[in-house]
Amino acid sequence: MQKNELNQIDPLKRQPDQGVVGESLSPMGPPEAFAPPAADRVPREEMHPFLQQFMQEHDEFMNEIKIFEDAILEVQASGFTKELQKKLSHFFHFFDNDFVIHSRREEATFFPLLSRRLKEKGEHTKGDSPKTAVDLMEDDHIKAIQMAAVIFNFLGLAFRLPDGASRLIVLDAALEQGKNLVELLRLHIFREDNIVFSSAHRLISASELSAMANKTC
Repeated sequence: MQKNELNQIDPLKRQPDQGVVGESLSPMGPPEAFAPPAADRVPREEMHPFLQQFMQEHDEFMNEIKIFEDAILEVQASGFTKELQKKLSHFFHFFDNDFVIHSRREEATFFPLLSRRLKEKGEHTKGDSPKTAVDLMEDDHIKAIQMAAVIFNFLGLAFRLPDGASRLIVLDAALEQGKNLVELLRLHIFREDNIVFSSAHRLISASELSAMANKTC
C-alpha cells in the first residue's frame, strides 16, 4: 500500500510527505503507531484534570483487558473452568458498564471541539469528507462494541451446540476474536493517551475543559 493511500485510511499512521530530519511533525503524523514524536506528547501531570481523569480510567481498563487476555489464553491452553467463565463474564460486564460509558463521555464532551480545532489547523485527511484523529477514535469505539457483541454471542452459542466439533469451532472463533479485541483496545488507549489527549491539551483551553468537566459532574 502506498503512503498516500494509508494517509486516507488511518490519519494516526499518516506519514509526512517530506521526511526531512528535524522537521516538526504533527500529532496526526507519528512515524510509528507506537512511537509518536516525544515533542508531541504532553506529560500526564501537565494535562488538565479533565483529561487526566480519562487517562486514569484507561489505567483501570488496561488491568481489565489484561485479565481478559489471560483468561482467553488459559481457556485455549487448558479448557473452560467455572473460574475462567466468571472472568470472561466479568469482562463483558465491565465493557458494557465502563468502557462504553467512558467512550460516550469522550464523544459527548471534548471530541466535537477537538475535531473542529484539528480541522482548523489542517490536521486531517484530504478529500470531500476530511477525517481527523477523532474520527478514528470514534470508529474504534464502534468496532470494539461490535466485536464484543460478536464474542459474547459466539461464547453463548458454543455452549448451546450439541455437536462437540461445532462447539469447538465456534469457541475457537470467539477466543480469536477476543484476542483481536484486546489488541484493538490496547492500541486505541495508546493513541488516545499519547496523541489525542495531547492534541486536546494544546488545542482546547483550560477554561473550555473546565466547563466540560463541570457539565459532566
